[in-house]
Amino acid sequence: MAIAKAERLMNLALCLLETRRPLTKRELRSSIEAYLEADATGSDEAVNRMFERDKDDLRELGLVIETVDGIDGELGYLARRDSNRLPPITLDPEEAAALGLAAKVWQQARLAGAASGALQKLRAAGMPLADEPYASEPHSALEPRIPTHEAAFEPLMLACRDRRPVVFDYRKSNAARPERRTVEPWILECWRGHWYLAGWDRDRAAERVFRLSRITGRVRSRAGAFTAEVPDHVTVRETVETWAGETATSTARIRLRAGHGYPLRAKAISIRPVSEEGAADGEPAGWDELEIPYGHGLDAWLVEFGPDVVVLEPAELRADVVERLRAVANG
Repeated sequence: MAIAKAERLMNLALCLLETRRPLTKRELRSSIEAYLEADATGSDEAVNRMFERDKDDLRELGLVIETVDGIDGELGYLARRDSNRLPPITLDPEEAAALGLAAKVWQQARLAGAASGALQKLRAAGMPLADEPYASEPHSALEPRIPTHEAAFEPLMLACRDRRPVVFDYRKSNAARPERRTVEPWILECWRGHWYLAGWDRDRAAERVFRLSRITGRVRSRAGAFTAEVPDHVTVRETVETWAGETATSTARIRLRAGHGYPLRAKAISIRPVSEEGAADGEPAGWDELEIPYGHGLDAWLVEFGPDVVVLEPAELRADVVERLRAVANG
């Protein structure tokens, strides 16, 4: 099986970095498996062209490769370590604190391992980071977290990065069943405790925003390039405000059992007792109807009050609360 180009370039770079003397093209070709495999199936000229392209690619990536006189008059190649070593990293306390805080953001995501490893290397080099005594003091109240519980987050993050179309099943707030969507993903953004994906919906030939918590099943990648141009600026938040009705001035209407939910009552815009005649069938008296601001993480907050809260409207919030309660019941 043909060896991937990335592996071939890595092996060539390691040979050039590890050698103590210049290596000729012939020596490199006989030391790297990919060139030996190409020798067995292709012409000598084709393998030479492959080597020259690989060498140029490594130089374009930033590797400093020297060309010097080698054995028997042949040209030799090597990459000296001192020429390919990054300069020392120096950070002032404010930069180190900011870097440490940024790394904490991704503790629940795929980037957590890479961020943690980078911080360990900086600590080993003597860099004071956000958890160091004097560096953390001005920022002790800052504990940034970006929740990434949705299974769709990682495949969509990679698809946005690699510009790959995806297919997934999506349940709209007012729909009983999910629908299949084929999307060219542009950007992921977290807003008011929820992750949203903006992209081009191929089936509807229009820009759309999707809430990740409503994606059901697996996100599958599709081959091929994007068919729509990616805009320079994607207004995820503005779109969500318009389409989802989650503006700062929107409100929700709930029923709250009398004598319960004092934090909700403190936030209420209005409170009205529900008479026995106004109660729903089978619902006991002793409830109040509240109008409360519809904002950040309201669905998760309402779930904490369990059977003492009933969401009346909007329908989207009611569906979210029911979905969370079912998840708890099935967990």
